[in-house]
Amino acid sequence: MASMTRARSGTIPSMETSGHEFRDNTLIVVFGASGDLAKKKTYPALFGLYRNGYLPKDVHIVGYARTKMDQEDYHKRTTSYIKNPNNDPEVAAKIEEFKKLSSYVSGGYDDSPSFQNLARHMEAIEKNYQSRGVNRLFYLALPPSVFVPVSKYVKECCYATNGCNRIIVEKPFGKDLESCRVLLSSLKESWEEDETYRIDHYLGKEMVKNLLVLRFANVAMGAAWDKHSISNVQISFKEPFGTEGRGGYFDEFGIIRDILQNHLLQVLSILTMERPVSFASEDIRDEKVKVLRAIPPIKREDVLLGQYVGANGKPGYLDDDTVPKDSVCPTFAATTLWIHNERWEGVPFILKAGKALNEAKVEIRMQFKDVTQGIFKDISRNELVIRIQPSEAVYLKLNAKTPGFAFRAIPTEMDLTYKKRFTDTKIPEAYEALILDAIKGDHSNFVRDDELDVAWKIFTPILHWIDGKEGPRPKPSPYPYGSRGPKELDNFIGKLGYKRAAKEEYWPTTNLSNL
Repeated sequence: MASMTRARSGTIPSMETSGHEFRDNTLIVVFGASGDLAKKKTYPALFGLYRNGYLPKDVHIVGYARTKMDQEDYHKRTTSYIKNPNNDPEVAAKIEEFKKLSSYVSGGYDDSPSFQNLARHMEAIEKNYQSRGVNRLFYLALPPSVFVPVSKYVKECCYATNGCNRIIVEKPFGKDLESCRVLLSSLKESWEEDETYRIDHYLGKEMVKNLLVLRFANVAMGAAWDKHSISNVQISFKEPFGTEGRGGYFDEFGIIRDILQNHLLQVLSILTMERPVSFASEDIRDEKVKVLRAIPPIKREDVLLGQYVGANGKPGYLDDDTVPKDSVCPTFAATTLWIHNERWEGVPFILKAGKALNEAKVEIRMQFKDVTQGIFKDISRNELVIRIQPSEAVYLKLNAKTPGFAFRAIPTEMDLTYKKRFTDTKIPEAYEALILDAIKGDHSNFVRDDELDVAWKIFTPILHWIDGKEGPRPKPSPYPYGSRGPKELDNFIGKLGYKRAAKEEYWPTTNLSNL
């Protein structure tokens, strides 16, 4: 009897069709190879893909930057953040292999001869390829001030005419609507939209990618996913540390540009979009744009700003030597967004982010409406919480009968904590997932040009207000380092319908004697 192969359950056919995948003859060029982003994120991600066999066959990585350094210094820098805490000899051997497939070229970012030199280095490597066609992936781990000249000279000097080319661009994509449009148009002079991959690493995080499946593969979820059941939604980003000497950069952009306008708005768009025709990249991005277009520009009265001050032995924002002493740049912001469509009309979406807070956490908290009163009194609301980081989890807060003779309702949870449920699985880093998507030619988790445009329309008016372009700059409320944020926060979210549970000591276990 012939053996039968069991079909894999849960497959998503529309997600399995993507663009041209780089399988061999591939060069990956990392611009800004000497910078923090490259050594802390890009190279560790490339190593993770290499170690697990996901990079193309015979791939070669070329680092490029202004810094003068020899190959030994380059390899030391690019592997300094690759983790091997237990000194595993297998990992150490892989790191040595990884060094051998990488080389370095030094040059400028705004002159043609430097890029011609890079092109000669690349062509010398490609001479060893068995077949003629080549693939080139250019990763711009660079500040936006050099995006345009680098993309221009790469196209003029390093573009493969006998193969496939792709370019990955890091945020920020401008500082407001106008600067974003200038940047987009400049990049489009050299690169087609289907060659361009604008990276927002939150789109590579496991729980953000999981939103599509949670929403559209579960009838139980979809049935309550609208204004009839949901009272309010919070998307929160919390960091327990301040600018720590990087205040000069932060003061130029602020917390809204750094976190809300990109990371949290991307999460919001996936959380609220309608069901796409398929999970093909353009179908997903079409629906994200539709829901963002239904959000009007944020009003000033829907904004709470804060700036941390010294407390608990920690310095305040203005104590940072790199920060102007009279700065009113917010290090905390809470904004309320409203979606004017049939599904979400009237539901407040609160995006809040801050530095120097009491914990490190990124989560989505969807609070449902009160149950019909009459048979219950002061009963807790249901909440669906999706923790993006750390310790990825999904849990539903609900009410259940107290165990035993007493007939009383208590809040409890249905808990899916990933490290407990999927004990043998390592969740990939966001940059690993996104670089792999670019290698595969899958745009699903990258930001499209029209998506950027509408995102800036939502935030530009309040950013101009905060920047002092429309009158005096607003003064942020002070909050102590290590606190939950400004004292006005509870009132801000309370007036939007959020009800905080009296006690949350019941999670993850409940001691009945304390009730």
